[in-house]
Amino acid sequence: MTKFPEFIKAFPNFKQLAQAPLRDVLKVWQGMGYNRRAKYLKEIAQIMTKKYNGKLPNTFEELQTLPGIGPNTAASITAFAYNKPVIFIETNIRSVYIHEFFPNKNDVHDKDLMSLIEQTLDTKHPRDWYSALMDYGTKLKLENKNPSRKSKHYTKQSKFEGSDRQIRGQILKLLTEHEKLSEKKLISEINKEKIRSVDR
Repeated sequence: MTKFPEFIKAFPNFKQLAQAPLRDVLKVWQGMGYNRRAKYLKEIAQIMTKKYNGKLPNTFEELQTLPGIGPNTAASITAFAYNKPVIFIETNIRSVYIHEFFPNKNDVHDKDLMSLIEQTLDTKHPRDWYSALMDYGTKLKLENKNPSRKSKHYTKQSKFEGSDRQIRGQILKLLTEHEKLSEKKLISEINKEKIRSVDR
């Protein structure tokens, strides 16, 4: 993966990310997923420099107070950054537990998986344990039909090509590449109907 090292090179610490114009952050972020995550990262960096002296909090509770960070993200940071034994679930971990414990069941609820995750957690080496689970989950998805499809929480993401998400991404890309861009020029560049490219 080349994009993540590029982002870290551009913004190697909280201070530089906090001070960078949002436009620059979004430009470097392109190709790494939802743009709102880049916006959240910049907001977090600003909080880190003002409130935490440039250091990320190491508690699950504090992490959840930051923009864009919910319980699962807070727990995963706690596990991977600080090697603390917390309980969380994400798509690859979900795949492993459904595959191993519910091979013949559909509509598996996360609450049934969470108790198993808690019981099997390596409390001395949580970082290594979760890394192994996520690697195994990735392997399962490559070799089998995605086990997460048996989850009660599974939703299939809508097609990207031709979607509003794609158009929003194109608009944002153009806006980060040009100092000024008229509505007419923007619409012609996107080559979509006005109502879809601008009004949404």
